[in-house]
Amino acid sequence: MTDTLLHIDDLKTQFFTEEGVVRAVDGISFDVNEGEIVGLVGESGAGKSVAAQSILRLIDPPGEIVGGEVRFRDEVLFGLEEGPNGELRERDEMLSNEEMRRRIRGREIAIIFQDPMESLNPVFTVGNQLREFIKINRNLSKSEAKEEAIGMLREVGIPEPVERYDNYPHQFSGGMRQRVLIAMALACEPSLIIADEPTTALDVTVEGQILSLVDELQDKYDTSFVWVTHDMGVVAELCDRVNVMYLGEIVEQATADDLFYDTKHPYTEALLDSMPRPDQTVDELNPIRGVMPEAIDPPRGCRFHTRCPDAREVCTEVHPDCREVSDSEGASHKAACVKHDAFDVGYEFSDPIEIRAETGITGDVVTDPQEGD
Repeated sequence: MTDTLLHIDDLKTQFFTEEGVVRAVDGISFDVNEGEIVGLVGESGAGKSVAAQSILRLIDPPGEIVGGEVRFRDEVLFGLEEGPNGELRERDEMLSNEEMRRRIRGREIAIIFQDPMESLNPVFTVGNQLREFIKINRNLSKSEAKEEAIGMLREVGIPEPVERYDNYPHQFSGGMRQRVLIAMALACEPSLIIADEPTTALDVTVEGQILSLVDELQDKYDTSFVWVTHDMGVVAELCDRVNVMYLGEIVEQATADDLFYDTKHPYTEALLDSMPRPDQTVDELNPIRGVMPEAIDPPRGCRFHTRCPDAREVCTEVHPDCREVSDSEGASHKAACVKHDAFDVGYEFSDPIEIRAETGITGDVVTDPQEGD
């Protein structure tokens, strides 16, 4: 039986702005097992990056983690409990900020951010930054840390690592800078790496090289990953299990194979339909209609119903839970859609209704061309 490395339960992160409360992450739950790559996928604005940063409590004001629990192995990274007067307070066993910095961040859980140029200091050499990171987190001497840094550059495929050690970030290509960040993440041999869309700014060829590198290193070190992406092609190539996010919520959870071949949620279907495929010739692309609503005031009922071509009247009123919908035994497959609840609890799942997509263009109406159920 595979051990659970990371457990997230009902995590909520909000941003308190003048316009209102942005519910960026609104009650998500998922696990990451030992040696597993778990995807967080969705459009921009779905809450993926905020969820990833919340795991390490890297949320700055006006943002705040307001609910749920994050547990790494047997330690509570974040957790709230009800106090004697009914107020929410941090749990006694929750790690302090100092413990998070000293023991968890970098050593046990590393993170790779989207833009490598923003993550590397332009006034220090690449080798200096990698060496100092290793020296601090692994308690090595300066010379030992330098040798380890050169070895890590070689490990991630940087050519002539001894010479490139003294180069500055601007002397590296985007793909090479991303390799440096991967080297930095792996340098302390963490159990878990959070990769926040690390290939977004790279061209397709370099992205393929980075994904192959990650796959090889994951096999070698047996490191677990939370891989944040909007690219379903990356999900297909890399991930073992996938969580699909929409407007702060997880709307579908499944193994990668089940997600692609037995899709259960209309949003996931829309994401897959919007992907161009090399084995098919099409006259035009099929993007998801409309735009994602604001997280300050999400739609009532199912949050996707304003864009869903299969929406019914009940979708505007009932907020579905993410529940088990698997057709086969053994593998868990969950989805948050009332069509899976209809027969169990007696919802009237009638003909599709006209749903006005929130595109900002008057008269843009999304309808289902088919009659009936």
